[in-house]
Amino acid sequence: MYKLFFHLVFRRMDPERAHRLAVRWIRLTARIPVLRTFVAAVLAPRHRELRTEAFGLRMHGPFGLAAGFDKNAVAIDGMAMLGFDHVEIGTVTGLAQPGNPKKRLFRLLPDRALINRMGFNNEGSAAVARRLGERRGVFRTVVGVNIGKTKVVPEAEAAADYVTSTERLARHADYLVVNVSSPNTPGLRNLQATESLRPLLTAVREAADRTETRRRVPLLVKIAPDLADEDIDAVADLAVELGLDGIIATNTTVSREGLLSPHALTKETGGLSGAPVKERSLEVLRRLYARVGDRITLVGVGGIENAEDAWQRILAGATLVQGYSAFIYEGPFWSRAVHQGLAARLAASEYTTLAEAVGAGTRSRKEAAA
Repeated sequence: MYKLFFHLVFRRMDPERAHRLAVRWIRLTARIPVLRTFVAAVLAPRHRELRTEAFGLRMHGPFGLAAGFDKNAVAIDGMAMLGFDHVEIGTVTGLAQPGNPKKRLFRLLPDRALINRMGFNNEGSAAVARRLGERRGVFRTVVGVNIGKTKVVPEAEAAADYVTSTERLARHADYLVVNVSSPNTPGLRNLQATESLRPLLTAVREAADRTETRRRVPLLVKIAPDLADEDIDAVADLAVELGLDGIIATNTTVSREGLLSPHALTKETGGLSGAPVKERSLEVLRRLYARVGDRITLVGVGGIENAEDAWQRILAGATLVQGYSAFIYEGPFWSRAVHQGLAARLAASEYTTLAEAVGAGTRSRKEAAA
């Protein structure tokens, strides 16, 4: 049904307009008590065997919504209603900003992918913090907050900008993510270099600790798939050194290798997400797990389309997995299908819990190579 609707309606509509319309429908549904209860019962059935714990947080399962879909924390309950076990909002910046000029979001239908150059369009950390503070959630879900650099802030002042957002948002976040890997903010990816990343992460950690004194807010960093292998190793080592709680692998890519869509689309600048990122994101995840093992929680994202993709990320070392682009193509039953498929794969495997499966494939590869 959804695929027919997508073909007849959404694919003929500007992607950003379609996104706003979908978010509006999801929010409206979540505001109607009887309707949201019915929708959640159909789309978000719970599987006890998929219950997951990551950085001290308990979740119904491992499958969450990646940052980028709900930039301003307006649809958290709606996405939980659709079955996502955690919702990562943002990216949020210190100052409100409109983002890059439109048109800035493109569908690559033959590749089941998206290109975006949104440019961190959001209402700013003060407005988002106020909204999160006023939120009275009707569904219990873990909320991550993804923070990035304001475009007009010079690279040399980036740490202070991240600290501003941290001070406003830490008390409202179940976990915080430092995003230094979007290709759509000039100079942002330069912050992935360890000499820049170390003081930035240290400053954010200190700001979170002094802002939220009742608990320790888990801190993660999100990296790009375009990093060289030695740079991935350096970030992994730094994360262990600083005691980070997690690494999210990966953000969008600037690569256009192997795309099937017309050149007029593939030449658009911005970050590519969806199926074409799958292989590299999985490679990065395996490399990270081989480096850090169980010392840091890994989150797999990028090209996850179905339960098999999610299962492979878990075997590669991910405790949590996230998706976004495939939701556009699969629709509201997507999360339900992923959960059902994961439960079936776990039941057919040699593992009694998902935790036992985390990293098993990477460990087997390492042992085979030894």
